[in-house]
Amino acid sequence: MPQQIDIVVINDLVTDNRIHKVAISLQNMGFSPKLTGRKLKSSITLEKRSYKTHRMHLLFEKGPLFYAEFNIRLFFSLLFSSAEIILSNDLDTLPASYLASKIRGKKLVYDSHEYFTEVPELINRPAIQNTWRKIEKAILPNLKNAYTVCDSIANAYHQQYGTSFQVIRNLPFRNDKIVIPQDKIIHKEGAKIILYQGALNLGRGIECAIKAMQYTKGAQLWLAGDGDLSDKLKHLTNELGLNNNVKFLGRIPLTEMKYITAQADLGISIEEDRGLNYRFALPNKLFDYIQQKVPVMVSNLPEMKKIVENYKVGVILEKHDPKIMADQFQLALFDENIRNEWSSNLDKAAKILCWEKEAIKLESIFKNLGK
Repeated sequence: MPQQIDIVVINDLVTDNRIHKVAISLQNMGFSPKLTGRKLKSSITLEKRSYKTHRMHLLFEKGPLFYAEFNIRLFFSLLFSSAEIILSNDLDTLPASYLASKIRGKKLVYDSHEYFTEVPELINRPAIQNTWRKIEKAILPNLKNAYTVCDSIANAYHQQYGTSFQVIRNLPFRNDKIVIPQDKIIHKEGAKIILYQGALNLGRGIECAIKAMQYTKGAQLWLAGDGDLSDKLKHLTNELGLNNNVKFLGRIPLTEMKYITAQADLGISIEEDRGLNYRFALPNKLFDYIQQKVPVMVSNLPEMKKIVENYKVGVILEKHDPKIMADQFQLALFDENIRNEWSSNLDKAAKILCWEKEAIKLESIFKNLGK
């Protein structure tokens, strides 16, 4: 009988590509994963998957009571689960996971998707930030099996807590060629497409991108995602009279997102330098763009910059200024010599930057645990 693994995450599972890829890989290794998250009032239907899923209905959706309720319910769920291994995703699932693993003698693996205590939402809330830091300080030094998304975060955690983190980047599955179904094709109206995919949250550079569309000719900006700033960004778009230039696509299920990505002419990952979490960012959308052979524009931040410069697949944003960004949009979209060079490099990069290669490191962690 396959060994069971409880994979836990605090989101609603719909668009979390990383945990989906991990669950598939664990299945391929011979494990039986069960993925647990939560269900929001706004959550869309979760498509059927090859592994077990469970979304908890909670009384609270945000704030201290939400985190307390989530971890209490998660703790009891893990405590009475027959799984011998827990995979905890991010700091907000770690208290319940760590406690349950200690009481039941379960093996614990920690996947840190980001530098949690340095996210923009906590930078200006020192009391809450300090609470999470205390939790981090109490647990991280005791972890034996941990990994994260990039070298910078792994090094920061090792320096701070002495804990060794392996690096497993958030790379997509390999796709040689995408055939876009007719019903997934979005009418471009003859325009070039700039795509942002991911959460519409603070510090992602989206406001600047919308403002840049005032000065960008022959292009549309597609925003595929939802988040805390959705209403504010829609209001800004309307206020600037850009409703024909900026399209809000909403949240796209994992199974459909690749068809949207493949239609873009430029993919953007333009996080602002708001604390160490964004400074060290290496988002999955960057690699999703590359896998679909879409040139990229990224912020001048170390991890993203390193990928773009090493593989020569796009441009580094000079500054978060709408006019400067618009000038770089025009060059990236319409200079055919540059685009031809990027196209050749994207073909090579896509073969290297894929989950099939990255998952070998994941296998080394869990195969040893299985023994």
